[in-house]
Amino acid sequence: MGKNNKKGPSEESLLLPAHPAHTSAPIVDTHTHLVSTFAAYKHKYKEGKYENVYDFVRGIYRGKRISTLVDVWCEAPVQPVWREIADSALVEEDKKEKWGGLEYWFVMASHEARLYNDDVEKDILEAMTHPRNVGWGEIGLDFHYDNSPRDIQRDIFTRQLRHAVRLGKPITVHTREADEDTEQILKAEVPKNHRIHIHCFTDSPDFAQRLLDHFPNLYIGITGVITFSSNENTTEIVRRMITNSPTPRIILETDAPYMVPANIYSSLPGMKGRFPLCHTAMIPWTAEFVASIGGEGWDVERVLELGKTNAHSVYGV
Repeated sequence: MGKNNKKGPSEESLLLPAHPAHTSAPIVDTHTHLVSTFAAYKHKYKEGKYENVYDFVRGIYRGKRISTLVDVWCEAPVQPVWREIADSALVEEDKKEKWGGLEYWFVMASHEARLYNDDVEKDILEAMTHPRNVGWGEIGLDFHYDNSPRDIQRDIFTRQLRHAVRLGKPITVHTREADEDTEQILKAEVPKNHRIHIHCFTDSPDFAQRLLDHFPNLYIGITGVITFSSNENTTEIVRRMITNSPTPRIILETDAPYMVPANIYSSLPGMKGRFPLCHTAMIPWTAEFVASIGGEGWDVERVLELGKTNAHSVYGV
């Protein structure tokens, strides 16, 4: 590999060792930002080996039992490169040569409510017709950062939900510190049986339980944030779900390039610093933490298999 930044982990460290408990189950990442992840890689390793997204995927994910990626496009305006990447997953030869055999799918929306307009909406609606599209998202309310005025957030969330429902598209929801408003809007706009993915859940367990009780096809997305000592909410809702059902409605995701699982470093003795980015091959460490919550009868393989089954239920992948 190319020269690396002298500070922090080397580029080679991104080529993770196999998780000791991951022996056969496929990895399905239901929420990753590939272009942003590659950009984070190039920012940190300016002379790095990988020249494009495809090189990065083939190089970093080779031999890691990664079967499926759901890529997320949620910028406004829509990035035109989405089509090139989606088209590259249409033909079997390209899947093998560019993607190393893994399955690429995508969802699209605009999470930037203040920038949403008719032109953005037109581009998203066009993307919904692409054969590799499997959903509308991520959309929702973020009252933590408040990057857009809250009334605009509510209006654009509602507007996009109505399109997704009309088209029958699974919905990827971002919600943070907006429990009451998110719950009210979802229950008002979305049919009970619609497929919903609450992405990277960190809010009140009671809020999550109300959504699970109301929407039988709603699933809770689990990222590496579950391993953070500052986050007890995600652990608690997973504990409740595992207690209540042998097949809890959880799906696994990275939200890459964010949310590196904190427990990964115990598998990397001698490593200096912290990873500058997360990627899909880190999911087994998230699965390990989920299995530890489940206790007896739960292990990494069972969690990964559950993630695969539930990803198919939500997105059909």
